[in-house]
Amino acid sequence: MEKITSDAGAAGGRPILLDAGRLSETPGQSAEFAASAHRLLAELVRGGAALGWVDPPSPAEVAELLTEVVRAADAGDGALRAAYLDGRLVGLGYWLRYQRPTHRPHADLEKLAVDAAAHGRGIGRALTRALIEDARRAGVEVLTLDARGDNHNALALYRSLGFTEYGRLPDFVAVGERRYDKVFCMIDLRREIGPADGGPVGA
Repeated sequence: MEKITSDAGAAGGRPILLDAGRLSETPGQSAEFAASAHRLLAELVRGGAALGWVDPPSPAEVAELLTEVVRAADAGDGALRAAYLDGRLVGLGYWLRYQRPTHRPHADLEKLAVDAAAHGRGIGRALTRALIEDARRAGVEVLTLDARGDNHNALALYRSLGFTEYGRLPDFVAVGERRYDKVFCMIDLRREIGPADGGPVGA
């Protein structure tokens, strides 16, 4: 993945997290982030990651998606976080408010992606914690997500941060001839998250 800025590094091996405003300060920066995000997502999908695509997305598709997320973040209807190590993009995630008027108090964590080479570095946890805190600050009441049933590491991470499973559709996700459960999880941000739920939530 390409560098986005010279100061987006990692002190002591810890990821640096940037939000939507920082990632889109200039058109050039936005374009560089979109290119790095495309490479990250396409590589993960090629490796079989459960990110909602069967085939790797195109650069235009990723750029359009990120434009939509940044626009929502600017309006207070979403949040985007990107993780960097040594100045390179190694993870990203975002949530968006539900569009249905009766669901507007709530939001859905739609994607969380971490470079396979950076697994085990706490990047997914840092991104998820930051996105939860962003949602709390934005007044989101319930943050939801869904994950593929075989994505055991992701589901364990979400549980450790206070998410609970509220439903499951057996064999709902089709990838060629293979079928996987679709697992629905939620965290109620109207209550405080204590140590038993994974500790304080923050970036």
